[in-house]
Amino acid sequence: MMYKTIYLRRGKDESLRRFHPWVFSGAIERADEELEEGDIVQVFDSSSHFVALGHYQIGSIAVRILSFEERDIDESFWRERLQTALDVRRSIGVAGRQDNNTYRLVHGEGDNLPGLVIDMYGGTAVMQAHSVGMHLCRMQLAEALKAVVGESLTAIYYKSETTLPYKASLGQENGFIYGESQNDVAQENGLSFHIDWLRGQKTGFFVDQRDNRSLLEHYSMGRNVLNMFCYTGGFSVYALRGGARLVHSVDSSAKAVELVNANVELNFPGDERHKAFAEDAFKYLDQMETGSYDLIILDPPAFAKHKDALKNALRGYTKLNAKAFEKIRPGGILFTFSCSQAVNKDQFRLAVFTSAAMARRSVRILHQLHQPADHPINIYHPEGEYLKGLVLYVE
Repeated sequence: MMYKTIYLRRGKDESLRRFHPWVFSGAIERADEELEEGDIVQVFDSSSHFVALGHYQIGSIAVRILSFEERDIDESFWRERLQTALDVRRSIGVAGRQDNNTYRLVHGEGDNLPGLVIDMYGGTAVMQAHSVGMHLCRMQLAEALKAVVGESLTAIYYKSETTLPYKASLGQENGFIYGESQNDVAQENGLSFHIDWLRGQKTGFFVDQRDNRSLLEHYSMGRNVLNMFCYTGGFSVYALRGGARLVHSVDSSAKAVELVNANVELNFPGDERHKAFAEDAFKYLDQMETGSYDLIILDPPAFAKHKDALKNALRGYTKLNAKAFEKIRPGGILFTFSCSQAVNKDQFRLAVFTSAAMARRSVRILHQLHQPADHPINIYHPEGEYLKGLVLYVE
């Protein structure tokens, strides 16, 4: 198969020789013909030697690498990559279990498929493209996914309306590209959850907190739990199963509050230990009585989606955590997270430590948390480590 070719400036192939999966726009010397966003291109060094193949895109990241070998990017390529991804999920024990059919099958660069996310919810796969190249390959990907997963796959929902570059003018709409499913309930570690892939955030559920929810369950027995930014209420449901005395879920979205109530009812019908509130997080923390809770979860949306917003994001994390430290009961446990890729773990930890000092509380680290194994980090792409968390004991 013939592909267009780009040539790198002298010395700009070094990161690719170390298998980093991005080419930045400033590294490109020229192209042999006019490029369109989403093209598969060959990347040559300044001496015209082949280095890699990838999807071309407009922006600072100009090429996302698909392969460091000369080969056709066809259905057999997609099948191989998806099969490898599924094999990994089976080997780590998240796929093929009776009590768990919710997991991430493809995690972008972590699975050597940059720009692609696929989450599995029972028989429904939710596919999300973050690059024009993956969008253009979506039907090939769907065919490869059907071949790899087999008869257990009943539907593929394509959800890329908000993740594709808006300037690409693709006129993309979300919808089923294979089959259809009315069953929106999936299993995670023996608990049931409604998955809102139609209107929900990300692919409809925060799959990346599964292991951290299990850890929270371990600490919940007999505690008063506050789940801030609760969204679908995953942490709340695990806390109830863990034997919490009471669980309060807070989210600014009334829709999220409806969803958390539905998920609690699905698992613990009529359980009066749980209440949900549609309220701004900072306002709720300000107004609540000090010492009301001895286990608090802070899992806010990304405060910084890019580096320009970093300073404001760190201020936000500091303010939020300081308020939680001020209000939590002595002997309480705080689970606090950042999912902002622009904030590294050292910056996040410094913000949390600053918060503890501001609140004048003695704090111990019990656990340092991160994304689960079905959200793998490519060792050559450390930027893939986006979820940071701390579990803290507050005297």
